[in-house]
Amino acid sequence: MFPSHTRGQSADTTRPMAAKKSSTAKTSPKRSSSSKQTVARKTSKTTAAKASGATNPHPAPVLPAWHVAPDSTKAWKRLEKLAKKGASMDLRQAFAKDRARGRKFAFEALGMHLDYSKNLIDGEILDALFALASECGVAKHAKAMFAGNHINVTEDRAVLHVALRAPKGATIKVDGHNVVPDVHEVLERMERFATSVRSGSWRGHTGKRIRTVVNIGIGGSDLGPVMAYEALKDFTERGIECRYISNIDGEDFYEKTRDLNPEETLFVVSSKTFTTIETMTNAQSARAWALAKLKDPAAVAKHFVAVSTNAAEVSKFGIDTANMFGFWDWVGGRYSMDSAIGLSTMVAIGPDNFRELLAGFHDMDEHFRTAPPKKNLPYLLALIGIWNRDFLGCETVAVLPYCQYLHRLSAYFQQLEMESNGKRVQLDGTPCRWQTSPVIWGEPGTNGQHAFYQMIHQGTSPVPCDLIAFAKPLHEIGGGDAKSPSHHDILLANIFAQGEALAFGKTPTEVRAEGTPEWLVPHRTFPGNRPTNTLLCEQLSPRMLGRIIALYEHKVFVQGSIWRVNSFDQWGVELGKVLAKRIIPELVGAAPKPSHDSSTQGLIARYRAWRAR
Repeated sequence: MFPSHTRGQSADTTRPMAAKKSSTAKTSPKRSSSSKQTVARKTSKTTAAKASGATNPHPAPVLPAWHVAPDSTKAWKRLEKLAKKGASMDLRQAFAKDRARGRKFAFEALGMHLDYSKNLIDGEILDALFALASECGVAKHAKAMFAGNHINVTEDRAVLHVALRAPKGATIKVDGHNVVPDVHEVLERMERFATSVRSGSWRGHTGKRIRTVVNIGIGGSDLGPVMAYEALKDFTERGIECRYISNIDGEDFYEKTRDLNPEETLFVVSSKTFTTIETMTNAQSARAWALAKLKDPAAVAKHFVAVSTNAAEVSKFGIDTANMFGFWDWVGGRYSMDSAIGLSTMVAIGPDNFRELLAGFHDMDEHFRTAPPKKNLPYLLALIGIWNRDFLGCETVAVLPYCQYLHRLSAYFQQLEMESNGKRVQLDGTPCRWQTSPVIWGEPGTNGQHAFYQMIHQGTSPVPCDLIAFAKPLHEIGGGDAKSPSHHDILLANIFAQGEALAFGKTPTEVRAEGTPEWLVPHRTFPGNRPTNTLLCEQLSPRMLGRIIALYEHKVFVQGSIWRVNSFDQWGVELGKVLAKRIIPELVGAAPKPSHDSSTQGLIARYRAWRAR
């Protein structure tokens, strides 16, 4: 068992909804009023605990003996010695010495071809990296996750986003309860709802059909759905537009609603506890906006649905709890796009395509679970990332999709990776003596080539890059021969060229051979040896998108396991939220007494002065 204690040994009052037999997040309208009150009581305790700054009362975890600090392993010490070789490696020489390098350091599975040969690695380095994963117990940790053990030790929770895409007949237990039937019960309700909106049988308060679905959420309740909507736009019902409101900035709300007709608009309010300040402020503004025209408060039930577990607050808002879609405390926000949080996605692409998306996730889950590490895509990406971060000192990673449909992918991966592994202490609370998550950033190619690739090619800080593309376009625009190449041919030529240029650069001798004046030679020289992975997939589809997202989810798991951090909590987001709640009344009420540092106090005073308060 991971960790050694179980939920039964403590009463965790901070869970909005425990995943037990008697209280899984089924959202059937048949739930009794007493059940609704139970959910409300638990959520009330959650809110009170957070407001007071209380932490979970469960005992400190006793970690398995195999979950060791990475720098205590033989493999880590071996990698430290190999780092000098890696840092001085010349990729031109490496490819010239081994003509098969491009084939040797590449792997293909599930319609995805990963070429990692342009990294500063060799067979010896890779062997040491796989040994590191073994000594750090990654496989045992993964087994514990799939088994439903409470590997989220700081919150005493299971981590089972893999259950969200498990086949209907599968068995995945949390505290002895098979959660797969619960997952499919919610999925089936989502399908019925999505079908009713898409078909037009769901009508607004005045009898008009829904033309726009607006998802209100933040963090994992926004980044995943908006990324998936943009990525799969070619698979959407074009007669229904989806929009996404996340920012508390009123300009976001204004721009997303300014041209909408409330009679034809449906809001999906996504908040597990129905208390998130940004989401609920936007939701209340949406309610007021809708009722300004619809007048009748009963209209809320036809224009708002909820993704939540707080039945009492949902009902108080005016939403029919029959249209409340729940999820569980073993689903982290950044891992929830394939849960009920994906309701807007399902409305957009339809239930069949959503099932394909889930199937893609499950494909990669099974690949990660069953394939040996050396033939395992998440392991390969993760271990190369560990090498670049901890042994070559690379501080950032650029995610560069050569596909305009994936223009929100980098932002999604920012949360997935940095909120998961951006930690400074180990599972047992002791400081990490090694580097953890790099900064994740990026934009689609070829746009990025005309923005920041200058720094990637010739800057002073090497930036490893993940180049992502699809062999087959969804729409072939232009020709397709040497005289008239298609848009897609030109796009793919660019991604291949960038990988080549970053790896091999351009030497001063080559620059001089072009007749370049000597004083310009340094400016036109490219150092090369910039690490890249190229992930070439067959074609974008709901299933392929699911595979890509799950690939990076499991990459994050492997890295977090090696770094010995909890990839499934996010305490770092709490302090700022607590302080903001304290400052809000100081901005709008009577002039506050000085209670902050001179900088913050001065900013508050300047804000009040310019607002004439």
